[in-house]
Amino acid sequence: MELVKAANGILWGSLMIWLLIGTGVFYTVRLGFPQIRHIGHVFKVLLGSRKTEEKGISSFQALCTGLAAQVGTGNIAGVATALVSGGPGAVFWMWITALVGMATISAEAILAQLFRVKNADGTYRGGPAYYLEKGLGQKWMGVLFAISIILAMPFVFNAVQCNSIVAGVRGAFLKESSAVNIELYLGIVVAIITGVVIFGGLRRIAKVAEIVVPFMAIMYIAIALVTMIMNITEIPAIISLIFKSAFGVRQVAGGIMGHTVAQALRYGVARGLFSNEAGMGSTPNAHATAEVKHPARQGFIAMFGVFVDTIIVCSATTMFILLSGQLSSGLTGVELTQTSMQTIVGSWGPYFISIALMFFAWTSILGNYYYGESNLMYLFSGPSSNIMLLIYRLAVLGMIIFGAVSSVPLVWELADFFNGLMALLNLVGIICLSGMVVKVFRDYENQLRLNPEREPVYARKE
Repeated sequence: MELVKAANGILWGSLMIWLLIGTGVFYTVRLGFPQIRHIGHVFKVLLGSRKTEEKGISSFQALCTGLAAQVGTGNIAGVATALVSGGPGAVFWMWITALVGMATISAEAILAQLFRVKNADGTYRGGPAYYLEKGLGQKWMGVLFAISIILAMPFVFNAVQCNSIVAGVRGAFLKESSAVNIELYLGIVVAIITGVVIFGGLRRIAKVAEIVVPFMAIMYIAIALVTMIMNITEIPAIISLIFKSAFGVRQVAGGIMGHTVAQALRYGVARGLFSNEAGMGSTPNAHATAEVKHPARQGFIAMFGVFVDTIIVCSATTMFILLSGQLSSGLTGVELTQTSMQTIVGSWGPYFISIALMFFAWTSILGNYYYGESNLMYLFSGPSSNIMLLIYRLAVLGMIIFGAVSSVPLVWELADFFNGLMALLNLVGIICLSGMVVKVFRDYENQLRLNPEREPVYARKE
């Protein structure tokens, strides 16, 4: 246990955070600040992202599958923790992290598209395991990445997500003193609903994500906008508070003690990185599935995913908390967000947060499951793949039920270790393959410049 904790301290210490943020700065410069120069094009591409072949996965469906895992409990509980630990200034650094992360995730999506492979049913799969082997020529890195992501995301992290669903239901709809032991039953229900989706394969996962993810995000953002309109006169002061706190103001209005620049930077960057997953190696597995004419096109779609996750959804949670005046209440995590909502909108606020938490957690389960499936298919091929896939699906459902009733600290520590390992492998890959990313990106830009009305096309070797 102590050995794993020590390893996590190294993997998730300052080194990993600066490596992730450094990669984002590196790609921002190498690609010529694409998240700023092409922000209008990002939205233009998004509007046409639902078009695809009849049996394919659309660019929008791939985006929603990625967002399903990106937008999770961290957007509600994690943001609250970052605000408590780093102060309001942490939000500013979350925004900066998202800005540079948009360049990183664009590179990941381009590489995932370049080195994807075709499934028997006509769909595609890909991700870091595939470009580490095919692009970098290091199969051992691909195998190690695949094993790491399978152990971390569909198994342990899905157990954590189910645990959050159960806690949300009990906290909102049952009294704390209730003797009713519903954890097991809720775990079984979540497993059954999840099973109905995942046994339908990638297409069913993508279709469910395409409906549920936009619905839950729009609802959450809509409540945030209404809250901001109701408190419009306070918004300038909130924005000012965020910027002042980010640069070391020690005492701010409202009785909230300021935090040092180091605290705001540390917690803001960490929360931003772990929320939008840019550079972590997870979302490329989803973006590889999209049917697009040019790899860079999916790179722009991937940028939008980071924008939605951190700039919009995390900022929505921030507004709930800062407008409520509950930041110095002594609460943290989801309890702080629920209390903040109750202060702003009344008694139904905590129920809304609990329902949002359930949606976010369940869609994360679907996204995490698919990441595991894609990498399982990388490890196993031929007749054995179908048997391994069945065993994998049953094991994932079993871990969901386990997560509803259990909490094993060592298991969570191991998940953090494998998550850090896969991020490290992915970063090595995308940095070493940066020349290829730049070449593909420039090809897209050149075609777009020569004929702005024609969608750029890339000559694939599939």
